[in-house]
Amino acid sequence: MPRVLVVEDDVQLVRALKINLQARSYEVEEASDAGSALRLAATCKPDVIVLDLGLPDMDGVELIRVIRGWSRVPILVLSARHMSEDKVRALDAGADDYVTKPFSMDELLARLRAATRRRRQATADTPELTVVTTDGFTIDLAAKKVQRDSGTVRLTPTEWHLLEVLVTSPGRLVSQRALLREVWGPTYAENTNYLRVYMAQLRRKLEADPAHPRYLITEPGMGYRFEP
Repeated sequence: MPRVLVVEDDVQLVRALKINLQARSYEVEEASDAGSALRLAATCKPDVIVLDLGLPDMDGVELIRVIRGWSRVPILVLSARHMSEDKVRALDAGADDYVTKPFSMDELLARLRAATRRRRQATADTPELTVVTTDGFTIDLAAKKVQRDSGTVRLTPTEWHLLEVLVTSPGRLVSQRALLREVWGPTYAENTNYLRVYMAQLRRKLEADPAHPRYLITEPGMGYRFEP
């Protein structure tokens, strides 16, 4: 039974979410503030977190950053903040998805199903986490090796780190800032030219046609995505 941690201080909304989720065989934990959310995230090990950004003791974006310091649990933001800047901040902090209020319960449930599927695929003992196989190459994440028909592909430590971040989130858009912070550190969050250079190097080494990549996809102005 998938376990959902709902982090929301609107009592009526929590009640509605709990009724709908439990009716669909989800186990639900609830927290009304960031402090309780952190304790439950550490102890109950949720499969996905549904998180409001407007919490009484901490901004939700900061809470996402804290959780991302030690966990890769999928985080679905559920917020009344509609501005694109708010969405970008949440996604850059490590959120996996963003739904604005008011919302359709059917859409929220569909996104939860997708998040729990990704969670199962990313579990540490599954083959998907240790070996990623495509038609063009194979990535052994445990051994930190990439194989193509021509043999082992030699990657620099930076190229490997960048590739690792992308392939461990298959199909998910990873923002430019998130990649820069993860690979180079927070002081490089605006150095998008670094990404262009290193992504070009990875494509030359991995893609059959680097000018028309099949696996390492650019979303202009937003970030990059690995398509297996």
